[in-house]
Amino acid sequence: MTDPATSMDLVVATPVFLDLTFVGLDGLPVLGEELFAADLMQTPGGGAITAIGASRLGLSTAIAAPLGRDAAGDIVRAALAAEGVELVERSAARTPTTVVFPVSGDRAMVTVDPGVRASAADVAGLGPRAVALSLDQLYAVPEGSAAYVTVGDDDARAYAGRPPALLGRARALFVNQREALGLTNELTIDAAADRLAEMVDTVVVTLGAGGAVAVSHGERCSAAVVQAVDAIDTTGAGDLLAAAFIWADLHGADTCSALEWAVLYASTAVGTATGIGGAMTEQELLAAGDARGMTAPPAISASAD
Repeated sequence: MTDPATSMDLVVATPVFLDLTFVGLDGLPVLGEELFAADLMQTPGGGAITAIGASRLGLSTAIAAPLGRDAAGDIVRAALAAEGVELVERSAARTPTTVVFPVSGDRAMVTVDPGVRASAADVAGLGPRAVALSLDQLYAVPEGSAAYVTVGDDDARAYAGRPPALLGRARALFVNQREALGLTNELTIDAAADRLAEMVDTVVVTLGAGGAVAVSHGERCSAAVVQAVDAIDTTGAGDLLAAAFIWADLHGADTCSALEWAVLYASTAVGTATGIGGAMTEQELLAAGDARGMTAPPAISASAD
């Protein structure tokens, strides 16, 4: 557990799940049918994917979302401890759980979420430089902390056509194509990105195998997937993209450079089962970027001199 006086690079307020992933499925069962998977893996999911990605990239990271006092919580706690991710003391009765079915380069999921969320006091007590949180948690951003906001299916439905006014407090918003269109009621990705960019400094729209686009202060840039990876499990790709963008941003990269690093990180990870299975370390990411002629974020380049 973390010391409340400790200052963290990143605090993740997004709910943390236990992911139960069925590996090696050829398809999804229809009613009455039984299929067999090659394996069943238990790994941290939800906000824990962002936290683990950020920790592997060298950021001091803590999770403010309370975990359950149950077997699922014990599994997640042990995995987070092994990754150097700190936790708040507060706990809940149950840990949110998601069953993941990766199939044909995509995935289907079923989730049970008791609805317990991080409190503003829990987040502030960790003294974060940055906070990663979901769209309905903007109340939890402490004064002086940079907020990086992700959107889930429930948020997209709840805020369809009417993003919250507090979104203006965020440094960056991460959405996929469906979420961008749903939040704005626009008909094209470009129009949706522009509309969201009127509300927040930087908008990143992920495009799956097409990479991602960003709009920041009226300027637009894009990043393509540099090398095609056979997608085994796309779970958590957006969470890892956010982690790498935050890492680059906190190290002084401009928006377009941060986007390139984020797309590289996320697109490489989908070649491995589970949300965290393919998340690279900072050294591995820098090596992968160097092989592609990418420029390291300024603070990292300066520390290497």
